[in-house]
Amino acid sequence: MDGPEWTAEMPAPARRKDEVIQIRASAEAKAILNRAAALRGQKLSEFMLESARRDAEEAILDQRTFFLDDAAHAQFVALLNAPAKPPAKARARLGRKPPWQA
Repeated sequence: MDGPEWTAEMPAPARRKDEVIQIRASAEAKAILNRAAALRGQKLSEFMLESARRDAEEAILDQRTFFLDDAAHAQFVALLNAPAKPPAKARARLGRKPPWQA
């Protein structure tokens, strides 16, 4: 093979940033974003893109779909329908009078 061999230690090649995202914000929102970016030592655009991407990935992961065969589905539903039993320490704490009622 011609060229360098890729290993885990080699950084991925930089991706070109050709796409433009434009948003409008209030002066207050911009000031908060600028302050947060400065605290992290980032440019405003870097901070906003990193924060938005992290939130986008989290939103996507929250919507994950999974598939189960019939047996696994039945077990899953049984676990969901089974009431959880709180530990003895938790039951004891719930049985005590709150400090404001003592």
